[in-house]
Amino acid sequence: MPIQDMTFEGRALVGSELEEKEVLIEVRGGIVHRIEEITGARNSLWLCPAFFNAHTHIGDSIAMDIPAKGSLEELVKPPFGLKHRILADTGKEQIVRSMRATLLAMAGSGQAGFADFREGGIDGVDALRQAVVDIPVMPVIFGRDGGEHVADGIGVSSVRDVRDIESSIRMVRERGGMVAFHAGERDSADIDPALEYEPDLLVHCTHATPRQLARISEMEIPVAVCARSNWKLGVSSSGTRPPLHEMKKQGCKILLGTDNVMFVQPDMWREMEFVATIYRMDPESVLRSAIDGAGLIDHSYYLEEGNPANFLVLDPRISNLHLSRDLHSTLANRAGESSIVNKVFNS
Repeated sequence: MPIQDMTFEGRALVGSELEEKEVLIEVRGGIVHRIEEITGARNSLWLCPAFFNAHTHIGDSIAMDIPAKGSLEELVKPPFGLKHRILADTGKEQIVRSMRATLLAMAGSGQAGFADFREGGIDGVDALRQAVVDIPVMPVIFGRDGGEHVADGIGVSSVRDVRDIESSIRMVRERGGMVAFHAGERDSADIDPALEYEPDLLVHCTHATPRQLARISEMEIPVAVCARSNWKLGVSSSGTRPPLHEMKKQGCKILLGTDNVMFVQPDMWREMEFVATIYRMDPESVLRSAIDGAGLIDHSYYLEEGNPANFLVLDPRISNLHLSRDLHSTLANRAGESSIVNKVFNS
C-alpha cells in the first residue's frame, strides 16, 4: 500500500551520524522530501530510523523453543542438524504460516528489512516469498540447496560444510547475486577460506583474529554479528567474542542480526540492549549497527532528504521514557515495540 504524504514533528536522529535535532519531516511519495530544523515542536514524539536485521533463519520459527540440547553441529549444522530434520518433516503450508507469524512480529517491532539464510532449496525460497506477502518488510534471501538459483544470493553454512561451492558461487555471481558466508562461529579456521571468495557479507566472525579483521576491513566486507545467539548456542560466554571492539578498531562495518528463531526472538531492541550491556558498546554505534544492514539492498534507512522513508515514530509519554536525558542511550537500552505509535516503511 503506497505511503501517504504526511509530516511529523519531534526529536529525531538525523543523518548517518544520528545527530539529535528537533525537526519537521515531510514525506512525499514515500520519500523523505524535507527535513527542517525547528524549535518548539508541537509534540514530544521521537523519530528514529527503522531497523534492518542482518541475519536471520526465519524458517526456524516452526521449531521455536523446542526442548533441545547438544552441540552447535547437532542443533543447526546442515543437513542433519535437529532444525534441518524438523524442517524436512514439516509441510510447506505450516512452515509458511509460522514464518508469517514471525515476520509480523518483526515488522511490529520496527524492522523494515532483513537478510535470511533460507533452507529448503527453491521451494524454501518460494515459501518465504509467500510468507512475506502484504507484510511491509523487505527480505534479502540467501538461498541454499539449489535455492540460490532463484534467490537474491547464496548463503553458505561454512566453507567446510559445503562441497563444490565454487560452481555455485560462480553461477550466483554471473547473474548478479550476492554471496554470504557463516564464518568464524565456532573457531577462526573457516574465515580465511571464505575470504578467498570475496563475499558480500560475513556472518558471526565470533572467533576472528585481529589479522583477519584487518583483512575484512580492507576488503570492505560487512560483518553481521549475532551476540545473543552466540551465547545461547554456547559458542561465546565472553564480552570479547564476538570481538566487537577489535572490529570497530579495525574499521569493520558491524551489523546486527538475531540468527535462529529457534532459539532467539528476532527483536532488534533486545539485541541492541544485549550488545550495549555485555560488550559495553556506545549507544550510537549500537544503533548504527541495527540500521546499516539496509546497505545490503542498496538502501539507506537514515533520515536524510531524498532517502526512502523508513522510520519509526515513538511516543515516550506512554511510559517513563520521557524522563530520558540521553536519547541514543534510551533507544539502545530501554525502548521497545510498546512505545512505537507509527511506522513509515518504504523499503
